[in-house]
Amino acid sequence: MSNIPSNFVVGSTASVSRLITGETVREFAELSGDTQPLHLDDDYASKTRFGQRIAHGALMVGMISAVLGVKMAGQEATIIFLGLSVNFIAPVHIGDEVTARCEVTNVREDKPIVKLAVTCANQTGDEVMTGDAAVYIDPHPING
Repeated sequence: MSNIPSNFVVGSTASVSRLITGETVREFAELSGDTQPLHLDDDYASKTRFGQRIAHGALMVGMISAVLGVKMAGQEATIIFLGLSVNFIAPVHIGDEVTARCEVTNVREDKPIVKLAVTCANQTGDEVMTGDAAVYIDPHPING
């Protein structure tokens, strides 16, 4: 079996939580270039189906990346995304606290490739995003 860190065995989970503030959304819009008024303009957003500003879906994807690359990999590995498929179920509003969670569902025997179920849920436990990820696990360059 491949040399995979202990945080990546079937059933292992990790999560991170973050309060989604107006500033968080503005900073993400600036970094990503997605300055769609739905995310930044209260008046505009109030006239949409959401009735208020919402966070970028890609911000939730970034939180999944943080779970994998920081929480799960730690100082043991470097995580390389091979694929990610997500479904956005509900909007994330300004003021929501989102928890991103990853759970290992499969580990290949022949290569350091891991599949995971990924979710993001708000403070009431309602899922806002679900999906699947596949990652390649390289040894950390200092430890490897």
